[in-house]
Amino acid sequence: MKQKKEIFMKYRALGNTGLMISEIGMGCEGFAEDNYSMAKKMFDLAEELGINYFDLYASDPQMRKAVGDAIAGRREKFFIQSHICSVWKNGQYKRSRKLDEVKTGFAEMMELLGTDYLDVGMIHYCDSLSDWEDIIKNGILDYAMELKRSGRIRHIGLSSHNPQVAQKAVETGKIEVLMFSVNPCYDLQPAGEDVEDLWADEAYENVLTNMDPERQHLYETCQRMGVGITVMKCFGGGDLLDASLSPAGAALTVNQCIHYALTRPAVASVMSGAHSPEQLRESAAYEKASDEERDYAGAFASFPKIRWEGHCMYCSHCRPCPVDISVADVTKFLHLAEAQGKIPETVREHYAVLAHHASECIQCGACETRCPFGVQIRKNMRRAAEVFGY
Repeated sequence: MKQKKEIFMKYRALGNTGLMISEIGMGCEGFAEDNYSMAKKMFDLAEELGINYFDLYASDPQMRKAVGDAIAGRREKFFIQSHICSVWKNGQYKRSRKLDEVKTGFAEMMELLGTDYLDVGMIHYCDSLSDWEDIIKNGILDYAMELKRSGRIRHIGLSSHNPQVAQKAVETGKIEVLMFSVNPCYDLQPAGEDVEDLWADEAYENVLTNMDPERQHLYETCQRMGVGITVMKCFGGGDLLDASLSPAGAALTVNQCIHYALTRPAVASVMSGAHSPEQLRESAAYEKASDEERDYAGAFASFPKIRWEGHCMYCSHCRPCPVDISVADVTKFLHLAEAQGKIPETVREHYAVLAHHASECIQCGACETRCPFGVQIRKNMRRAAEVFGY
């Protein structure tokens, strides 16, 4: 009798959707490899590894059909995040804001996937405020809401690289899942409507310091509102893994990139853009990696083009605390409360269930001697005790 393999995958709540999804998800980049035969291999491996969530942004009918064939008979084992407004026209991909094209494209997608519902219907690729206005004006958002009411999609999502656009969309209360580009280099770049700026060499010519506040605010807003984030561009298209290409001027590992994304507020899963089963296995191996293998703080502190001075990265290098306070969690909840100007109920409850609270800090300062970024941790603990009352 064949022995069942042990699954090490961990699962997280996708915001307030009620879905429990794998920390490592699967992007669709590799599905078309080897004349589309790779799709079944990737889904077979995903099932073996415990990966239950995947993103399908591509509109290529052959790819969609290959994915449909790959999940046939096991649809219930996967949560599908697929993109509304990604259509196939004149033999090529197109992002459309024409309602008739979007409706036709959606119907074709569902037929090719062989399913009668999507778990997340993702409004595709909105990176400018004017485009978000078009999504509303042209009835795209209303159509997504209609699809949800009819059960053809269970939850409404939006994909974006622009924190200003994503913030505006999330604040409508209509977006339940945000697909966003999260990695340590992009997080330093201010909002803009040209996504190419995120890759531009000249953007990193001078030393960049600390996270763009709009990105920080976006993550905190999603956490507060229960909007789950699924991560794209975790490896920056692979650039962050190569010192000669990385905007940071140094390379990170797969484990470090994944751990950075998973330690941001509201993030539920990283969509691994694997081109082969080997690459997907490498991403899934994060679940068995040691704390040392996941640790990104030392690498960040040594980056020649990036510094994170005085900014808590939730990396937990401050451990161990003599009274066992989870400094990273306390600091994260403090940031969420301060960003709102009051304490949201969810933040209050999450803080309450911590085993130890900021008021227990003995101000010994041991944590500050270990912080690679010079964070004033004792000051944060005093502030948290004032804000939360204990």
